[in-house]
Order: sequence, then structure tokens, then C-alpha cells
Amino acid sequence: MNNTDQASRDIHRSDNADHPHGKRGGLHPISRVIVTFFYILVVVSFPVYDLMGLVSMILYPLVYILWHEISVPAMLRRVWPVLLLTAAAGVAGPVMNREVCVTLGGITVTYGMLSMATLMIKGIFCVMASYVLSVTVGIGQICHALRLLHVPQEIVIVVMLMHRYLMVLIKEVERMQLAYRLRAPGQKGLRFRTWGSFVGLLLLRSMDRAEEVYESMKLRGFHGGIPVSSPGRNTGLSIVYVLLWGIFILLLRLFPVFQMVGSLL
Repeated sequence: MNNTDQASRDIHRSDNADHPHGKRGGLHPISRVIVTFFYILVVVSFPVYDLMGLVSMILYPLVYILWHEISVPAMLRRVWPVLLLTAAAGVAGPVMNREVCVTLGGITVTYGMLSMATLMIKGIFCVMASYVLSVTVGIGQICHALRLLHVPQEIVIVVMLMHRYLMVLIKEVERMQLAYRLRAPGQKGLRFRTWGSFVGLLLLRSMDRAEEVYESMKLRGFHGGIPVSSPGRNTGLSIVYVLLWGIFILLLRLFPVFQMVGSLL
């Protein structure tokens, strides 16, 4: 399976609002969105050198992975680009701050290395929480929850259309790759000198498809808003869900759980 095929499968999986993961619990999607946003805010709020306290925040996505049986390999495919991005953003830390923090087995760990590791873990946890939200709720219900939270409709429409019609772009890439392989049998990948023309042609084809999609939307009555079906609400359970997770996340923020457990053992 090539990269475009895998991308198509991942988009279909997260795009399905009736995904089996989301049927557990009967919660309103706004409760899951609120908890996810709160978790991300708490993760970002950790000090730059508080690595041990930050590691305890893994418990939130870990519970979701186990309870909803989420594919770990699929999640890791979302994590590694963020890992590279945060590593590139924090690479200046070990260079600029060489003050020794601790020495473990002859290996010196500086505060710059510690800050870089903290930044990378923050990015990983935020992506994991976002991925868990997408596969358990679905993009349609996430947008519905955002509208209930009074996020501007224009932003919600842009988010939904970017997700919905990313598949159109991927299909165009698949067609162009197939045409290229038929004209260059036995060749692995694209030659470097063809990248420019390939990307330019992809842009032109995508613009044509975008015009066709927009005309189809207008013929079907699109007037600047996208109606989203409201799921069945279980208000009491949703409130309890938000309160319990909020308290749990706050406890993880205030108390170094792993250090406390290690001291007891």
C-alpha cells in the first residue's frame, strides 16, 4: 500500500461520524471537544523543564486508546511529523543552554536538552489528543460542537471543507501517479526534474475540480452554511464526563503521579 492509499484510508476512517469508536458512551460531541481543548491547554501550560510532570499526561490518551481500541500504528503515523517539527523548533535549546542538569551513567543532560524533550513531548501529546477526538467523534460532529461553542461559521466551514475535499486532492495525485507509472514503467518514484511540472499540473487540476465541486454545491442549495445533523443528547452523562475528566486532568497537572508512585514502590 502506497502513501496515497494509506492517506485515503485514514481520511475515510476519521471522516465517518458513525465510526464504531464514537458509539461508546452516548456522549454529546461538545463534551469531548471541551475536554480535548482543556487537556491541550493543560499540556501546554507545563514549565519548560518539568519533564517528569509532563510525562504523567500520557494517561489521558492512553485510557482512550485502551477503551476505544484505537490503532496505535495509525496514531504513530500522525505523531512522527510533529516529532520532527518540534525537534527542529527546539534544536537551538541544547546549543544555547549548555548548563548541566543531571548526569546519568556518565551521560550529561543539559537544561537545553531537557527543554527540547519537553517541547517534543508536548507536541506529541497534543497530536494524540486531537487524533483521539477525530476517530471517536468524527469531523461532522466536531464541527457541530464548534458551532455550539460559538466558533464563527466561516471558520467551521473552512475546517469542514478542507477535511471533506482533501480526498479530492488525494485522488488527483493517485491518477497522476498512475499516469506517470504507465509512461515510465520500471521507474521508482518521480524524477527530480519532473517535480515542478507534476506539482504545477496538480495545482491546475485541483483548481478545475474545486470549480466543479463548488458548482455542484450551489446546485444542491449551498448558501454559505453546512447543516449538520445533531446527535442524540445525554446531557447528564455529558456533564459528568466533563467534570470527571476535568478533575482528573487537573490532578495530573498539580501532582507528579509517576514520581509519587515511584516513591511508594
